[in-house]
Amino acid sequence: MSGQWDELLRQDHEITERVFAAMEARFASAAGPSPAQVMRLVRYLNDYVDRCHNQKEEQHLFPRLERGGMPRHAGPLAVMLHEHEQAQQILASLVPLGRAFAAGDKAVLPDLRVAFEAYAALCKDHFWKESDILYPAAERMLSETDAAEIVQGIEALEASIGEGTRERYYRMAKEIIDEGELTDLAFGLDRDALAAILNTLPVELSFIDHEDRVRYFSHEHGEKIFPRSRGAIGMAVQNCHPPKSLHMVNRILADFKAGARDVAEFWIDMGERKVHIRYWPVRGTDGRFLGTLETVQDVTGIRSLTGERRLLDASA
Repeated sequence: MSGQWDELLRQDHEITERVFAAMEARFASAAGPSPAQVMRLVRYLNDYVDRCHNQKEEQHLFPRLERGGMPRHAGPLAVMLHEHEQAQQILASLVPLGRAFAAGDKAVLPDLRVAFEAYAALCKDHFWKESDILYPAAERMLSETDAAEIVQGIEALEASIGEGTRERYYRMAKEIIDEGELTDLAFGLDRDALAAILNTLPVELSFIDHEDRVRYFSHEHGEKIFPRSRGAIGMAVQNCHPPKSLHMVNRILADFKAGARDVAEFWIDMGERKVHIRYWPVRGTDGRFLGTLETVQDVTGIRSLTGERRLLDASA
């Protein structure tokens, strides 16, 4: 295991939230969840989220915060501990319902769904409070020694449960997610909203597919640093660059396809503007090369920033 204590705990949050999303999709589908998926869910929530993840916090993070001056019976710690208890109370009904459904009792499905939705809602709100409020406060309080000891404590707790605990339960979570056919968050947006988001970014985007042909560019109807029209769509990207730079374009693309490079970046002066140009390999979840993303950004204003301007201080 490697990483900081907060990274390890946040990773637990992220994968558990994906489990919730996958199960929400299955409960909402006509077919519903399968008995095997529900059994994996019960084991994951009861054995990993409650008995492992929450105990990492209660045994190794919370006591150090208490010693650092954060009270246990008031404030954030009190809220976190109370919500752990609430989650256990919901699990006390969810677990037997899940086991009954997995054993073939379809009549319990409505009650199981209600219990699951209550548990997921509680945990999602709880994870947000920890990730956005408690953990940042803890980072300011804890010493490097404290942080290292929390990681050691997490490792020891997982080892006490069994060899490869984290990896085993993460595999179980992935099985739940895969069966739930969880899609990327972007698919929750309609095409107009997604296009508007991309066109609002202060960065111009272009996508070149795996055959080196231009398939998309943003800000079609707005001012662009490098003007282009719809005629570029379907064109080989090599034809969009001057001959003197073709060798570099082809080298970057070859490196991306071979997995030898993760980014290529350049910056140029255009009058008084400093323009930052970057190319990124785009890969699927299976690692397959899908194409290349180009980002172009005027960073003149960014380079001139000094000091700080916090959100609460901003008047414009």
